[in-house]
Amino acid sequence: MEQASSNRSHGGTQGVYTHQSSETGTPMTFSVFVPDHAPGAKLPVLWYLSGLTCTHANVTEKGEYRAACAEHGVIFVAPDTSPRGDDVPDDEGYDFGKGAGFYVDATQDPWKANFRMRSYIESELPALIAAEFPADMARQGITGHSMGGHGALTIGLRNPDRFRSVSAFSPIVSPLSCPWGEKALGGYIGADKAAWREYDACALIEDGARLPDLLVDQGTADNFLEEQLKTHLLASACEKAGMPATIRMQEGYDHSYFFISTFMAQHVAWHAARLA
Repeated sequence: MEQASSNRSHGGTQGVYTHQSSETGTPMTFSVFVPDHAPGAKLPVLWYLSGLTCTHANVTEKGEYRAACAEHGVIFVAPDTSPRGDDVPDDEGYDFGKGAGFYVDATQDPWKANFRMRSYIESELPALIAAEFPADMARQGITGHSMGGHGALTIGLRNPDRFRSVSAFSPIVSPLSCPWGEKALGGYIGADKAAWREYDACALIEDGARLPDLLVDQGTADNFLEEQLKTHLLASACEKAGMPATIRMQEGYDHSYFFISTFMAQHVAWHAARLA
């Protein structure tokens, strides 16, 4: 692991790091904010997964999480959204290929060699965080935005013993039911939609996966709401399953980081209460 940058901020240290990933076969970049803490102390970890076209930098520069993380003593980890490099396959569309890993392990050529973001987020990067930072890996939460909201929900639902808390901003709740999901999962996983279900939050809930509670914020002025995000499907799945969920429709907010940054401190506090 190499440190690309380090900056003091809000009584903590914001770092950006690179390492060679065995899962993706490429260098990967991620950011970590570590609040000041007593020597030897271990802090809870909040993962943030970003959306289409994003890197680690979007939330690091615009997410406005550091003051809340410093207040509550929470480490904040922001990975990239896909493998990068000249030898990594790509697509002309913004919604597939580089910047659009969808947090899956691809099974189809030519994607399967590098696009292993599920294993990278679930296994490889947590091991690195545990080894290099003062992280209490028994206290982990996960959140994310849009495609990253999809990642947070599905990873949280598949790993309820690992993640004590799960939230999302404007998540893609059912890739089985939207154009983004059909393109991504069809391309990465193949035509058999039964294999997609482990990457669909609504399908996972229908198939028995559960969380102790859930927080979702969604803007009513989000131009992707009706066609791609379909928040009502998640609300219905949770209600049918009897799974507690706080799904807040935020009037007038769009899909941007103006929205995310507005409610980020509330999400950090919500996670901190469950990671105490």
